[in-house]
Parts: sequence; structure tokens; C-alpha cells
Amino acid sequence: MPGKDPSANLALPELPEALSGLGEIALNLWWTWNPAGKNLFRLINPYLWKESGHNPIRLLKELPAGTLEWLSQDENFMREYRYVKALFRSYMESDGMSGESAPLPIAYFCAEFGLHHSVPIYSGGLGFLAGDILKEASDMGLPMVGVGFMYPQGYVRQVIGSDGWQNGANETIDKDTAPIERVLDEKGEHFTIQVPFIDPPVYASVWKINVGRVPLYLLDTDIEQNDPWDRQISSRLYTPDLNQRLRQQIVLGIGGYRVLEELGIDYSILHLNEGHPAFALFERVRRFIEKENLSLDEAIERVRQSSVFTTHTPLQAATDVYSFDMMSHYFSDYWQRLGMDRERFISFGLNPDAPHAGFNMTVLGLKLCSQRNAVSRKHRDVTRQIWAKVLEEEGEEAIDYVTNGVHLPTWVGDGLREELDRTLGEAWLGNQDDSDLWSRIDELDEATIWKLHYDYKVRMVNQIRERVRRKWSDEGIDPVIAMAEGVMLDPDVLTIGFARRMTSYKRPELILHDLDRLEKIVNDFARPVQIVFAGKAHPADNPGKQIIQHIFKTAQDRRFRGRIAFVEDYGEEIAKYLLRGCDVWLNNPQIPMEACGTSGMKASVNGTIHCSVPDGWWPEGFDGSNGWSFGREPSDDAADAAALYDLIEKEIVPLFYTLDDGGLPGGWIRKMKRLIRTVSPAFGARRMMKEYSAKFYLPISRRVKGWEAEDGKKC
Repeated sequence: MPGKDPSANLALPELPEALSGLGEIALNLWWTWNPAGKNLFRLINPYLWKESGHNPIRLLKELPAGTLEWLSQDENFMREYRYVKALFRSYMESDGMSGESAPLPIAYFCAEFGLHHSVPIYSGGLGFLAGDILKEASDMGLPMVGVGFMYPQGYVRQVIGSDGWQNGANETIDKDTAPIERVLDEKGEHFTIQVPFIDPPVYASVWKINVGRVPLYLLDTDIEQNDPWDRQISSRLYTPDLNQRLRQQIVLGIGGYRVLEELGIDYSILHLNEGHPAFALFERVRRFIEKENLSLDEAIERVRQSSVFTTHTPLQAATDVYSFDMMSHYFSDYWQRLGMDRERFISFGLNPDAPHAGFNMTVLGLKLCSQRNAVSRKHRDVTRQIWAKVLEEEGEEAIDYVTNGVHLPTWVGDGLREELDRTLGEAWLGNQDDSDLWSRIDELDEATIWKLHYDYKVRMVNQIRERVRRKWSDEGIDPVIAMAEGVMLDPDVLTIGFARRMTSYKRPELILHDLDRLEKIVNDFARPVQIVFAGKAHPADNPGKQIIQHIFKTAQDRRFRGRIAFVEDYGEEIAKYLLRGCDVWLNNPQIPMEACGTSGMKASVNGTIHCSVPDGWWPEGFDGSNGWSFGREPSDDAADAAALYDLIEKEIVPLFYTLDDGGLPGGWIRKMKRLIRTVSPAFGARRMMKEYSAKFYLPISRRVKGWEAEDGKKC
């Protein structure tokens, strides 16, 4: 993937010669999924590492004068530094994929990327999937480049008022103290593009995040060259203003394509994660016409045959649709540049189920990509139904599926990872998708795995209490609010976690359906239960905010004795505590509204037992003994809540509190082992990326090589 760009981070302090490699490590998110890398920065100053939010650039910037010079003379630190530097260099210089198993270069476009909490440019599952894809591509040596947005105001920092209502605060990114870099032009200035075909002109500067061996380029319109309205285009994720959202997607798709062109980054495969960046497809058509001298129809067919579209929504109503007038306003000159008239251009976004609704971005992706996938087997079946008319000429095989997976080095806790190194061998990550390898999980000592889990649980409770302590010290909150936010949680009590986006179809309140019955479950004297909720509602989703308010007020109810908690401002950092520290991970969306649901995978690979309705990935993951399944389709709140209460009372609680002669919950631990053994190889990102390669990237690569050979003969 040719192309070279100089880059710089202006906040990185000057480093002693002996520690010159520290900056390169700090500016590559490789350290986020490598325990030795994280530990190196912690050793520099444990307190500042914590206070910096685990941000190495901020840590290095805020160190007391002389600290780095002193560390460069400390042999113990230098020994660790040289070791980490050697690991990093070996990783970065290792060979990528080659031969018939290697696809041609891939450009991966997505509206959000969840990589680390020091770079808050994500809102939820879509972003973390994209982040895990880049990390796994780096680990595998796949030739990939990412394109997304820099959001100066992030998503939303959740602040829960005393009345339980979600109030939003901007989570502004200090771009120069985050582990990101400015891309520089030949004059050493911040590289900036003019987004093609927007009048008046809109400009975007370009930033880069190093995700191991994969570069991620981010567009930022919050620059002086733009008018105030244009500066706001990339200000925050998923703006509710439709006109601004359309402009955002023009910048992402068309502007993102221009960034790769101007940086000289060649790629053969375009992969779109959802419809937000789908305008890149039109730019690709233009490129084939202008650079390859193809006719319009030939260019469209080449784009279709070399592009991949991944859809995540199970509803037509959840897609982005823009009025025909808005499309005409922004694209009337553009479609002429492509050699199209208005009717043909609009036809690519026309939904036959709602032909007068407007231009649909998901339909655009489906029509201009012949490689399409849903994100679980069940989601494939749903997707085939809801888009049947769009793809009726190609039949139901027009949509395949690649079930999502999670990047194991990111999500498996460091303590469990050490045990896996001992049990499976230190090379297990290289063979993580081999189910036979995981059979040795049964050899894990039960006392050891239970101690690990209990330690995670204590850390989770302590972290929740620390967050409440900080809020109390900053705001002087009422004790009842402190109780509702988890200050009374007990690590010895069976803990059920529900943490995800707070929206109606996910049914966060299902377990609160019968509060009298729940009170008896929670307050059982000998076998109590506690429930931890977390999650944000979209800023424009008032029903979601009402759900949060109901949960919060229930948590304030003294009859539940502090055993129901809502953890404020759910994000990547607190998610890791909950995923590893809860005993049960609850998932109960309305069936079939869950496209996949990767949080359950992340919990499962840490031994937190999954309890879910049969939707998303769980019909593929549940084997009858590695978790619990309840509810049926179509969903019925009363019936599903009753089934959940029965399951908790008759199976979950007895299994957790039944101890063997050694004082351990042996049956529970064996279920944990079974879950880790079955989920880790089948739902890791390694399996996912191998499937993307086998189903899409490699066939496209062979097709593109055929075109190149044919074009060469014509010349």
C-alpha cells in the first residue's frame, strides 16, 4: 500500500537520547493491547498514569522536570524499556501476509472508531467493531488503511441529574495531548484538503492514529479556513440536524476518498462499515472513469465488484434518508461530472419499499456493492427479508453474513491472559481461532480462575466507588444519589450486569418489570442479588432518557437496599471493569432487533456468563451448557420477564451460591470454563477477519488481478 506522510504530535516533549524510542511507542496504540506496553508507562509514574486517563502523551507532558533524565539512568527501568522497545520493533517489522493468502490493499471507511478512551471518537458497538477490525488487521498483517472522522467534541459525556435525567456535556478532545498525530504537507504544515464538489468550499485537516501497523486517517473540519457552520460538520457524532449530517457524510465519503488520493495511498478493495461513508462509492466511480478511461457502466460494475458493504441495522427505519431536494442541492453538479442525469443518480438510493421517502444511504451501499454482509446468521435472515425488493434480481444469496468478533488481546483481562499463556502456551494468540487449542481450558485450576474473577469483581466495585467519591468531592452529591450510583455494591454478592446503549428496543427495564418479585430476589437474606446498569441514550432519544430515569429512580428506592446501581458515563474504560467483574451479562432486546451484540462476547471471553434471549450472535454461540437462553420470538415483555425471574431463582442463584467441599462454586466455575472455551475461538476477531478474507477480500483480489491483466493486454 504505497503512500507516505510525515506526521507530528506537537505536545510530545523532547526525550533523552536513551529514551528516544518512547515517543514512537506512545504514538502507536499497539501499547493498548500489549500488557508490557501499558506497564512501561505505568512504571514512569503510577499516579500520573492513572490521572492522565492512561494517555501516554499527557503523562509525558505532565511529568515533573528531570523525571525522564532520571529514569534514563535507572537500570531497572531501562531494562524494561529496552524489552518493550524490542517487542514493539519486532511487531512492526514482522512480515505481513504474502502469497495467495494475502489480499490486495483494503480501505476501510467508518463513521466512528473505538480504539481507546484517550481518543473518544466513538459512541458504541459500531465503533468498537471498527477498532477491533483495524487491530486484528494489524496483528494478521492485512494491508489495510482506515478512514474516519476526528470529532473535536466527541460523542456525549453523560451526567445524571438528581432527578435521574441524562444531561449531556461535551467531551472535548485535546487533540495535541492525545496519542494522535497531525499529518504534515511538504511545507511541514498541517495537511488540509478541499472537499471536492461542495460549494462554498469546505476544508478538512487530516490527523493520523497508528493502530499497530494500520494507519487510521481522520478528517477534521474544525479549522480556521472554514466558516463557523462548516467548522461544526465534524464537531460531534451523529448530529440530529439532517442537513448537517448529510454534509458530514459527504465529507467522510468524498473527502475521505480524496485524502487517500492526495497521500498517494493505493488500494484495490473498498470496505464500508454501514452506510454513513457510502458516497465514497461515487468517488470511486469517478476515479475509474477519469483515471482508467472506463465508461460509466464499466466503472459502476468495477466498483460493485470490488467493494464490500457491511450492514448492522435490522430495520429500514433506522437508516439515513435524505430528501431529494437536499440531494439536488449538493449533487446537481456532481452527477453531471459522473455523466449521470438526476434520475439515474437518485436511483442508486431509491428504496422500492418507500420510493418517495428520499435518498437512502443503506440502499446506496447495497446497490453499489455486490459483496454485502450482515453481522450474524440471524441478522442475515432478517436483512434478506427487509431488503428483498432492493435485491430481488439477485435473490436471497445476495447477502451473506460474517458474524462479528472481538479483538481478544484488547478485551481479555491481563490476569486471565497470563493464565492463558501458562495453560495454552505463549503462542496461543497466533492460533486463537483453533477450537482444539482451547480444550486445555479444562486444565485451568478452579481456585485460580475463581480468584482471578473475584479480583476483577473487587476492582469493578472499587472503581465504581471511586467514581462516586470523585463526583461527591466535585459536586457534593446527596447520599441517596451515591447509593443509586453504586457505592453500596458488595463483591461477595451475585452481580448481574446490563450495560449497553439505552434505547427502547434493548429493553433495559425488562428485569424491573415486576418490582415486588425483584425485591424478593435482590433481598434474599442468604442468597442476595445485585444489578449494575450502565449506558448512554442518544442525545435526541428522549424515550431512552426516560428509561435511564426510571432505572435511576428504582436504584434510589430504599427497599432495594443499594443493590441496584446505575453507573454514570459508560465508556470503554468502565466497560472493561464491568465486563470482567460482573458474574452474569444480561441481554434482552426485542427479537429480532439485535444485529449481533459484541458486549456479550467480550464478557464471555473473560468468564462472565452470558444470559440472553436468542437473538444476535447468541443463537450461534449458545450450546446449551455455556450460559443461559430465555424468551422467544415474538418478544413479550411480561412473559420474558417471568422467564428471566424463573431462571434467576431456579438456576442462576442456586448455581452461584452452591459451594463444594473446597468452598468454591464448582458448577459455576465449570460453566465459566465452558463459556471461555467455546466463545473465544469462534467469536474472536481472528475468525472474523479470516472470514472477511475468504468470502470477500481474496475473491475481489483475484478479480482485480484479472482486470489488471486484461487492461495490460489492451495496452
